[in-house]
This record gives sequence, structure tokens and C-alpha cells, in this order.
Amino acid sequence: MKQVIVMRGDLPISRGKFAAQACHGSLGAYKRADKSKIIKWEREAEKKVVLKVKDQEELYQIFELVKSAGIPHYLVRDAGHTELPPSTVTCLGIGPDDDEKIDKITSELKLLK
Repeated sequence: MKQVIVMRGDLPISRGKFAAQACHGSLGAYKRADKSKIIKWEREAEKKVVLKVKDQEELYQIFELVKSAGIPHYLVRDAGHTELPPSTVTCLGIGPDDDEKIDKITSELKLLK
């Protein structure tokens, strides 16, 4: 079991903003997950992985695949209070769900560094 947060790599934001957006994605997807998967994920140390895509277009491609696969997800749109214009799409929270299901969609993505 794992959760993946996919961040846009083209946004000119601080590390703190990246962290905050990733947290929104994590919690948003978590709240949409099936209770049984949440329990299993929590028992398996709550693995989280943060990956990146080059831009919004690539993020939406991942979003459509995740949605089609029936994996719990949450697309984050910034409120625009600090560094970004309102409604800027920043990241996508995926899961928790089975590793294999998520890996079919995200295995080619690079880790966010």
C-alpha cells in the first residue's frame, strides 16, 4: 500500500509552498479512500512517495488515468493567498491504494528532489 503525491515541476514556488501543497494532496486523497484501504495502509507504515511531472498538461494526463482506474485521488487548486494566482493546479494526491495499481500509472515519473 502506498500514497503518491505528484507535483508540477514548472511552478516557481518555495519549498514551503511545495510542502503545503503536497500535504493538501495527501489529505484530500486520504479522505476519499475506502476505509478498508486506509486501515491497511496505516498498518503498513503509511508509505508516501512524492513525484514530479514537467507541467500541468502532464499532471492532467496522470489525473485522467488515476480517475479511470478508480483510485482515490485529489487534484489540488491553490487558493491564491500567497505565491500563486487563485485556482492554480499544483499537484495530485493519489491513494492510498495497492502499490501495483498506482505503479501502473506512476512508475515512469521521477522523484521530486
